[in-house]
Amino acid sequence: MFALKAFSLALLAIILLSLAASLTRAAGHQQQSSEGWASARRDSSGLALDPQRFANLAIVQVYAAPTFGWKGKVAVHPWIIFKRAGETRYSRYEVISWGSGDKVRLNSNLPDGYWYGARPRILVDHRGPAAEAMIPAIKAAIASYPWPQTYHAWPGPNSNTFLAHIGREVPSLELNLPANALGKDYRPLTRPVGLPPSGRGLQVSLLGVAGVTLGAKEGIEINLLGLNLGVGFSPLQLRLPFIGGLGDDNLQSGSSVSSVK
Repeated sequence: MFALKAFSLALLAIILLSLAASLTRAAGHQQQSSEGWASARRDSSGLALDPQRFANLAIVQVYAAPTFGWKGKVAVHPWIIFKRAGETRYSRYEVISWGSGDKVRLNSNLPDGYWYGARPRILVDHRGPAAEAMIPAIKAAIASYPWPQTYHAWPGPNSNTFLAHIGREVPSLELNLPANALGKDYRPLTRPVGLPPSGRGLQVSLLGVAGVTLGAKEGIEINLLGLNLGVGFSPLQLRLPFIGGLGDDNLQSGSSVSSVK
C-alpha cells in the first residue's frame, strides 16, 4: 500500500513538474500567443536543404513544432517532407484539422516553415540512397492512412496519428515521436495491439487513452489519458508529458546532417 502511494505521488510530481517546465518554456515565447493565427510567422526556418541546390540528393525529413495557442504548451504538430533525386521541390504532407473534406494536405505550408509562430525541429533526417529507397513506401503509407476524413484533437486521430501511421508502415524511417505528440498512440478498439510509431516493437493501446509501448526508439512508455511517461534507450532519454522529454534531441539521421548545408 505504501509503495503504491509513493509511486502515485512520484508520478503526480513528475507530471506537475513537466507541466511547470512547459509553461515556463512557453512564457519565453510570448510572440506566438500574443498574435493571431492569421498574422503568426509561417516563413522558412532555414532548416531544410535548398532543393534546387541539392537537386541530385534524395531527402526525407520529419518536423515537429508546438501547436498554436494554449495547445502548444502540451502538444506538437508534425509533418513529413521528401524529394527524390532529380526533383527540385519538396512534397510536404500533414494532417490539418480545419476545412472540409480530406484532412491530409499536400504543400499547404512551406517545407520547413514556422508553424504559426513556433520554430520547428527536425525529428528525422535521411539523405541519399536510404532516403530514395523509402520514399515509395512513404507514399504508399500516406495513401493507406485509415482516417483521411476524420480529425479529433484528443485522443485522435489527428496529425500525430498520421505520422505514427507512416512510421509503422515504414520502419526504416526510424521515427521517434516525442511523448507530447498527442494522438500518436491512437488505435481503433478493434486493433488495440500492434506496432509502435517507430515500426519496431509492441504497443497495446485503447483508443490512445490508455496503453503501454515497448519500442526500439520509444523504449518503455506508458500512456494514461494521453499523458505519456517513460524511458527511451536509443538514445537514452526521459520521455515526459507536456515537454516531450529530457535528453538527446532524438534526431534520427540516415547520413551526416552537418556534412552538407
